[in-house]
Amino acid sequence: MQNPVVVVGAGPAGLMCSLTLAQNGYKVILLERGKCVEERKKDVEAFFEAGFLNPESNVQFGEGGAGTFSDGKLTTGIKDFRIRKVLEEFYKHGAPKEILYYSKPHIGTDNLYIMVSAIREEIKRLGGDVRFSSKLVNIKTSDGAVRGALVQGEDGEYEIKTDNIVLAIGHSARDTFLMLQNRNIAMEQKSFSVGARIEHSQEMINKSQYGRQHKRLPAADYKMAVHLDSGRGVYTFCMCPGGSVVASASEDGGVVTNGMSCFARDGKNANSALLVNVTPDDFKTSDPLAGMYFQREIEQRAFELCGGNYDAPCQRVGDFLGIENDGKNDVEPTYRPDACWTSMDEIFPQFITDSMREAIIKMDNKLHGFASPGAVLTGPETRSSSPVKLIRDKKTMQSNIAGLYPCGEGAGYAGGIMSAAVDGIKIAEMIAINSGKH
Repeated sequence: MQNPVVVVGAGPAGLMCSLTLAQNGYKVILLERGKCVEERKKDVEAFFEAGFLNPESNVQFGEGGAGTFSDGKLTTGIKDFRIRKVLEEFYKHGAPKEILYYSKPHIGTDNLYIMVSAIREEIKRLGGDVRFSSKLVNIKTSDGAVRGALVQGEDGEYEIKTDNIVLAIGHSARDTFLMLQNRNIAMEQKSFSVGARIEHSQEMINKSQYGRQHKRLPAADYKMAVHLDSGRGVYTFCMCPGGSVVASASEDGGVVTNGMSCFARDGKNANSALLVNVTPDDFKTSDPLAGMYFQREIEQRAFELCGGNYDAPCQRVGDFLGIENDGKNDVEPTYRPDACWTSMDEIFPQFITDSMREAIIKMDNKLHGFASPGAVLTGPETRSSSPVKLIRDKKTMQSNIAGLYPCGEGAGYAGGIMSAAVDGIKIAEMIAINSGKH
């Protein structure tokens, strides 16, 4: 190739795409709008401590992507031979050896940043160019094909001549979605989910799952899904044993939550997202970005309700369900900066809260104690998946612009660290195949 491949986004998809290309001799420029993971950690901690949000360096944006501040789960529903390559590369670059043989492998946020930085250095060692604080702001095209990438860097805007751009942008790159829509890049609405984090004591989860507290067994987890009479699905997602609920906003004026665990999973509380399925039928418009606006409206309502300082709305499950609570088994919320005690009905549409109420009762039949009055709901969780799909051809994996490759979770083709990483490898392979045809 005469020109380098430009990979946009240094999450699992972008990192594995860049690494695979670099390992096979391709010129790669990896762009990340946020900071390197070492600097990003400092910005995230400042936000947790005092509510100082950096819109370009936070839990969503920065090296490693949103998964860096999570439990680091590598479980996936896909079946693909590339999974083994992902596991081996992760282990080679600092992930615990257990991921190679555990049935439910996880890395832990304390190991993720080490692994991510090591992969970056390997890409550079192989000749790749990794650029932080560098945001894709436009795409140059000619005759229906990519000709260049316009980038906003620390020293201003500049152009990179390229015939191939990989859009591994993540599900929170809303300004990039708007830019792509303005460039008539093919996209469509897709189903996603919205809800809140539900937090219990880890001791209660252990007893419910194991029958009693076992010192030699790991912190227990769970995964549940129910189908409601309304036709909606509600499920738990990204369960974090011994973890905490974290502030995950990336836009000024919005509250977002997520879950995070260290590898040891030794925290006092367990938390999981409790999510309600949202479909394109819920919107009265054909705008491909309708789901994005739906998410933003909820986030902004939560921000305003709690005083505009990034405190998160919290409510006891007993209050949410109308069940009397004696206060003996109250769980203390782990969210920082702080909890704002209010009602979930103040931030969510009624169909969301009605579905959550019904689901909690049904899930309690599967996991005794799930509907414990002292448990805590912290919301909103709006970024579990992308609300938009960037359409790509099934054979060439390109969009309606030749040389433009939608990739990973933000583009609508993955649902976690592992599936995103695998999709990144697939795109790298397809770039090699397509380049060989010219």
